[in-house]
Amino acid sequence: MELSALAPLPQNAMSPYSTTRASHAFGALGQSSDPVRSVPKKDKTAAAPAAKKPEEKPPEEASNTDDELPADVPVPGAEPEMTQLSGLFVEKPQSTVAIKGKDITFVAKVDASNLLRKPGLKWLKGKWLDLGSKAGKRLQFKESYDRNTKIYTYEMKIVKVVDGDAGGYRCEVTAKDKCDSCTFDVTVEDELLNNTPSSSACSRGGAGEDEGELDFSGLLKKREKKQEEPKEEVDVWNILKNAKPCDYEKIAFKYGITDLRGMLKRLKKMKVEPKKCDAFLKKLESAYTVDKGKRIQLTVEVADPDAQIKWLKNGTEIKPSAKYIFESVGKKRKLTINKCTLADDAAYECVIGEDKTFTEVFVKEPPVTITKLLDDLHVVVGDKVEFEVEVSEEGANVKWMKDGVELARDGKYRFKKDGKKHWLIISEASKEDIGMYQVFTNGGQSKAELEVEDKELEVLQNIADLTVRAAEQAVFKCEVSDDKVTGKWYKDGVEVKASKRIKIVHVGRIHKLTIDDVKPEDAGDYTFVPDGYAISLSAKLNFLDPPKIHLDTTGNIVNKNTIIVVAGNKLKLDVEISGEPAPTVCWMKGNNVITETEGRVRVDNRMTLSSFVIEGAERDDEGKYTITVTNPVGEDKAELFIRIVDVPDPPEGVKCTGVGEKTATIIWDPPKFDGGSPIKGYLMERKKVGSSRWTKLNFDIYESTTYEAKKMTEGVLYEMRVFAVNSIGVSQPSCCSKPFMPIAPTSEPTRLTVDDVTDSACILKWRPPERIGAGGIDGYIIEYRKEGGGHMQGTERPQSPFSTDWIQANAEPVEKNNYTVRGLPTGEKMEFRVMAVNIAGRSKPAVMAQSVTIREIVEQPRIRLPRQLRTKYVKRVGEKINLVITFQGKPRPVVNWFKDSEPLDAKKVSVRTTEVDTILFIRSAERDHSGTYTLSVQIENMEDKASFEICVVEKPGPPLAVRVIDVWGFNAALEWKPPKDNGNSDIIGYTIQKADKKTKEWFTVYQHNRRPSCTVSDLVMGNEYMFRIFSENICGLSEEAGLSKNTAVIAKTGLIHNCPPYKEMDMNMSPKFTQPLQDRSVIAGYSTAISCSVRGYPKPKIIWMKNKMIIGENPKYLMQNNQGVLTLHIRKPSLFDGGDYSCKAINDLGEDVVQCKLEVRALPTEKK
Repeated sequence: MELSALAPLPQNAMSPYSTTRASHAFGALGQSSDPVRSVPKKDKTAAAPAAKKPEEKPPEEASNTDDELPADVPVPGAEPEMTQLSGLFVEKPQSTVAIKGKDITFVAKVDASNLLRKPGLKWLKGKWLDLGSKAGKRLQFKESYDRNTKIYTYEMKIVKVVDGDAGGYRCEVTAKDKCDSCTFDVTVEDELLNNTPSSSACSRGGAGEDEGELDFSGLLKKREKKQEEPKEEVDVWNILKNAKPCDYEKIAFKYGITDLRGMLKRLKKMKVEPKKCDAFLKKLESAYTVDKGKRIQLTVEVADPDAQIKWLKNGTEIKPSAKYIFESVGKKRKLTINKCTLADDAAYECVIGEDKTFTEVFVKEPPVTITKLLDDLHVVVGDKVEFEVEVSEEGANVKWMKDGVELARDGKYRFKKDGKKHWLIISEASKEDIGMYQVFTNGGQSKAELEVEDKELEVLQNIADLTVRAAEQAVFKCEVSDDKVTGKWYKDGVEVKASKRIKIVHVGRIHKLTIDDVKPEDAGDYTFVPDGYAISLSAKLNFLDPPKIHLDTTGNIVNKNTIIVVAGNKLKLDVEISGEPAPTVCWMKGNNVITETEGRVRVDNRMTLSSFVIEGAERDDEGKYTITVTNPVGEDKAELFIRIVDVPDPPEGVKCTGVGEKTATIIWDPPKFDGGSPIKGYLMERKKVGSSRWTKLNFDIYESTTYEAKKMTEGVLYEMRVFAVNSIGVSQPSCCSKPFMPIAPTSEPTRLTVDDVTDSACILKWRPPERIGAGGIDGYIIEYRKEGGGHMQGTERPQSPFSTDWIQANAEPVEKNNYTVRGLPTGEKMEFRVMAVNIAGRSKPAVMAQSVTIREIVEQPRIRLPRQLRTKYVKRVGEKINLVITFQGKPRPVVNWFKDSEPLDAKKVSVRTTEVDTILFIRSAERDHSGTYTLSVQIENMEDKASFEICVVEKPGPPLAVRVIDVWGFNAALEWKPPKDNGNSDIIGYTIQKADKKTKEWFTVYQHNRRPSCTVSDLVMGNEYMFRIFSENICGLSEEAGLSKNTAVIAKTGLIHNCPPYKEMDMNMSPKFTQPLQDRSVIAGYSTAISCSVRGYPKPKIIWMKNKMIIGENPKYLMQNNQGVLTLHIRKPSLFDGGDYSCKAINDLGEDVVQCKLEVRALPTEKK
């Protein structure tokens, strides 16, 4: 919520908030405390707050002028008369003159008789300042409610009035769609001013206003004399402005100025020349107000859109954050303050260079009000008392008072609070607790009255009703709490007198009435009335008569008290009863008592008649019923059996057992309950799946539970349902059968073959039938037997329903086209057949042409080595090695691992083997793990081996014997030996670095230098150089470098150096292969290449040959020569491209030949 500035003030004027603050600091200069206000004669406006001057006057002139407000200018904060819309006020606060330092109270009363909810009231100062946010020690608010007159009373008390409290005030009340307001003024005067003759005259006139009209003539004459004095026309501020500072106190005393601090502050403002501000087109308003927790935005408009501004809070620069957000839109600069707290109530300023604009932000905090008022309580002595009140804020502090005295937490009074609720608890009330209790918050109050009465007479034992027989004794007995209480006995309102047969006894707290030889006329109501108390104890004396049931055997009752009722009909059974006193009737079904007097099954009891009613009889209502009548004399009982006849339950288990091309066989089970009448037969209906139209299949009752439906369409899904019929009617339909389709079985499966055989199992596979039909295939049934059809001993598999010899292998149809038959006898010849199953049943079986011998098939072992292991497998030290090698063979082969022809050490290398693969695992590779690994897979006398090489490498050691062998000019020749440890990998180069011995900073000269020597050029004359060399392999540079044993000193010019005679080097040499060809084994169809390297001068001629035949311009081959590195690319080789390949290099000085063997293997194919 964005708030704009309310009640804008001039830049140098003070808001009501700032006035209140200033009043505590320097006597609240300005508004009603202006020290000059005591000098002019027009003192009527002296108490009014300083108002804003017309807009044509500059702010400085408005703040410095002493002119009074014209009569038509409204007082700030005053509201026009049109705000009094609905007349809710019964009593309004009145304008008054307050004495400085004294307390003052304002009262407003609101009529709530026509309001639906509690009205809300606000106290405002000026136009916008909500005083409820300033509630505290100086501002106190009270609120009360009179339930009889329905009038709310609101009070505002200002404690120790100061000059800043002067001004215009407004009181607003709102209630849903109604509102009302009133205004009043407060004028603050010093206590000395009230002792003047003028003030005393006013006091006397106010005191005698009941005696007649007031006479202010004497006062008016004194004012006329003051107007004639020329001293009143003196401009004190001009005198002070032109006077020396040492004379300020004398002038102030002369003209009656008492607030010296305020006078000095105002003079300081008057002497400051107003500085025109060109940086701001629009400054901040003088003050802003915002509710606590809301958002506020301060906006200025600058002349230069590129100007840099600063925002300050109480002189401290504000940094952008989630709390403070800076915005720049064109020439506007905005500061947004989110979730304002009381800490944000401060002075803010916006600075551009030396130009500033100021404002004040006031954060309003809502007062704590009472949302639930206290209730009056009425208790007796000893009861627990709890006053409960609810306030608007959780955790707020409240003050409890009794008859104006604050209550303290002691043993008698306890205080409790939970969230917004507060309680005052008195454990045991006494007469001393009677009074008016009040609760106060900083925003309201509530009160309630507590009344405490003495305890009433307590009845410890009441009189009980008696039922006696003739000539027996009747005793009425009661007990009260006071043993001194006397009383009288009454029978039917007539006092009972003691006689020989009637005795009245009072012993302590017990009162007893005894009647001997009870007679019929003694029956009636007996009452005991204690003397002095408005209570009575009553009981009844009854005679006894044995009860009896008069059961009517006509109507629905048949032999043996059995009643037959058709389900859905109403049964009402009226039974006459007699007995004195009136017997108690109890209806029971089995062991359950029927007590309901309303509903479907109910009992209606009257004086001499008990009715048992069943509305809409149901099957559960059938059973044995008992009526029992009881009184003190005895009891009588009668038993009835109610039989409910109904339509039967629906048939169950409707299903299709077989289908034909246009027929289907349906069976079902009879209903569990026949409705109390025998089943006569059934009615059948069918419908197509997805349709809602049922077709009747028979109109005459069908007695059997098996039915063959005909005239059906092949390939269409149908559903069936069945109705049961008895003498009462037709049952509800049964549940629909599972959908079925009239269709013939499929043809037999095709291409039944054996996929694999073990010592106890056989794997079969087949193809689907050639003719499936619209019903599809639900699965396949596999059966087997011994050759010739003999019975198998020791098998628990179910026999096939179609043959006593065939055994069904699977309990449920399988959907796949393969199956493993297990548990077969080893060495036996077995026959197998497979049948397709669908909704129509089983197809004809597919039988194998020959029997199968159950015996394991031996398969030669074979290892499938992964491609990455066909060359050297390289890993770095510390890396993980996890190799999976698959193999095949039957039965399960024996797997052995070897390293360098020795059995593998299980402590260093982990091996896990399954039926189809073996895994070699090394958690952290080391140099010792390098070597040739061999895998052996063996079955009996058959074996297959595969070898591969693992090379674990690391960074090499430093080069050895690094030395400077020659220095000439600006060059130096270096030479060294390869490192002692190559890291188990070939050295691929060296990195040479140089360093001046003065600076000792190393610079790289060469990288990837292949030879163990080099020449370093461009050395600086006069310097001495050191050299170091790093060796490099596939793992990177060596950790340490080899340092040169000697240094290279570059001599300065002018020195004579006798160079040895130059001898030109003979570069001619015959061809020589530095890297030979390597044997390769590749897969057919995958492109490959063979490489070697040669050197020689003059440049030799290169000839490639296959099987000693020169390879010509064949597009299958691509020959390359890159600086002596020779490569022959073979594109997608076939099996015919294998053989011996050789490379010959020839020049005038000689020739050299290298050769290798290339093996091309066919791509392996796995068995499906």
